[in-house]
Amino acid sequence: MRFTSTAAASSVADKRPAARLLSLDVFRGITVAGMILVNNPGDWGHVYAPLLHAPWHGWTPTDLIFPFFLFIVGVSITFALGREKEGGNGGRGVTGKIIRRSLVLFGLGLFLNLFPKFDFATFRIPGVLQRIALVYLACSLIYLRTNTRTQSGLIALLLIGYWLLMTVVPVPGVGYANLEPTTNLGAWFDRTLLAGHLWASSKVWDPEGLLSTMPAIATGLSGVLVGTLLRSGRAEADKVAWLFAAGCLSALGGVIWGSFFPINKALWTSSFVLLTSGLAMLGLALCYWFIDVQGQTKPGYRRWTTPFVAFGVNAITVFFLSGLIPRILNMIHVASDGTEMGAKEWMYQTFFVSFFTDPYQASLAGAITFILIWVAVLWWMYAKKIIIKV
Repeated sequence: MRFTSTAAASSVADKRPAARLLSLDVFRGITVAGMILVNNPGDWGHVYAPLLHAPWHGWTPTDLIFPFFLFIVGVSITFALGREKEGGNGGRGVTGKIIRRSLVLFGLGLFLNLFPKFDFATFRIPGVLQRIALVYLACSLIYLRTNTRTQSGLIALLLIGYWLLMTVVPVPGVGYANLEPTTNLGAWFDRTLLAGHLWASSKVWDPEGLLSTMPAIATGLSGVLVGTLLRSGRAEADKVAWLFAAGCLSALGGVIWGSFFPINKALWTSSFVLLTSGLAMLGLALCYWFIDVQGQTKPGYRRWTTPFVAFGVNAITVFFLSGLIPRILNMIHVASDGTEMGAKEWMYQTFFVSFFTDPYQASLAGAITFILIWVAVLWWMYAKKIIIKV
């Protein structure tokens, strides 16, 4: 991780740096802001349903956030590594950097899981940053060494292969293939290879488990294909048309496939990949058309983007710190009315609960306030051209 100050992080939203898309930074910023919103309610016992994950099969808006981010990782790879790929050396000059960045991301995820107890005997090994690291590593190396036809074939192979594994292969100790939380093949892999180091809420399976990383890589590769399109010499209107068409077809394919391989974020089913990748294409197409295309001649289309760009250019930093700071606050104990509680809980009870009669509104207000605090911090960093690169 390093700090950098560069003109590429101009504080004027409509002056984007070379080899970057303002719309991509905005889309990333919206996604990260959504991730922080759903991860930091004031009270986990009172959260509106759209801000929670689906219990198992099905999906909510919250279930779109992580796949959107992995899709954006794929798109970003083409802009970051495009020149290396075009150099014709298979990216050998950047392979070490790719591996090093993946290790740093994975390490940051492990640190979050260890903090503050640092119990190496039972800490969780999988996690969000760990999955981002693995998807980034796989997609970067695949992008550098293959063409779009091969990448498309790999997406199909990963999705069909995962579908067959999950629905055909008998689960050891169970005797039949199934998609239940604790007895599916992915859960068996998790227990077999990572026993004692899984998600604390289940202990016997993990939503960022090993086997489901296969289709997650396909999510990243779908972003790689979109990034290749956006970097191509096609007319801007053609790019938007292709994105809308591909997005609609992918989302429709996900819904159809979901009728017999249910859409499920925890399992990261193949239907979930198609649906979320398609919706991500549609979201990015809208951002690209309004911000990068129309915004060239209509500055008003870009004036609202600065807060989201501020989130987008420091995405990993804000995600990491937004997970770390609440834990640090809870380590600080405050006495209130004879009761001792963590500083985070004390602030929530003092500044939100007492002002709302509806606990759901209080919880949402707490989450939104957390977002607004980060807007102020990140906007200041953006204005000072401070980007923390991981």
